[in-house]
Amino acid sequence: MGNKQNFIPEIHPKLIKLDQLLKKNFPFLNYCLWSTSLFNEFMLHQPGKIFLLVEVEKDATDSVFYLLKEAKYSVFINPEKELLNKYLPEDKEVWIIKSLVTEAPVQIIKGIKTTTLEKLLVDLYTDTDILDAQQGAEKNRIFEEAFNKYAINENKLLRYAARRRKKEQIDNYLNKVSKYRQQT
Repeated sequence: MGNKQNFIPEIHPKLIKLDQLLKKNFPFLNYCLWSTSLFNEFMLHQPGKIFLLVEVEKDATDSVFYLLKEAKYSVFINPEKELLNKYLPEDKEVWIIKSLVTEAPVQIIKGIKTTTLEKLLVDLYTDTDILDAQQGAEKNRIFEEAFNKYAINENKLLRYAARRRKKEQIDNYLNKVSKYRQQT
């Protein structure tokens, strides 16, 4: 669905450094690194804070957390909305560790495993606490702009949505906002 241009996310420079750290300490770990700044090209109102997301296999979240803490990163595991709104440091980068959903659609850019647009959109729809700044009218705008600008594999998007247990809701959302599907 969408136009023919492929989505190639920009890799935040801090993610390159983290990728090297993870490869050195956990050479067999499956992970995905991305930044909430990827949404900025689709948004009208730009959020004041970005989060750097580290999605890792569920069994490794604590190990990666302690590695990043030891390396002096400001890091949190699956923070809830209240923590994000009240207690996150304003002057530091905020790293968030989440469990990587099995079979999540990822791609390798500059040697780093990162998100695809399909994953980004499903995560936007499902991770409303972490992606609070991208909700409401901004969420609709992000979907609209993404579908206008990039090629989107609807099967990949819905398959990942099913892995996140949100396939029906996302399918209904796309049907409700039918302009997305009119571009097929």
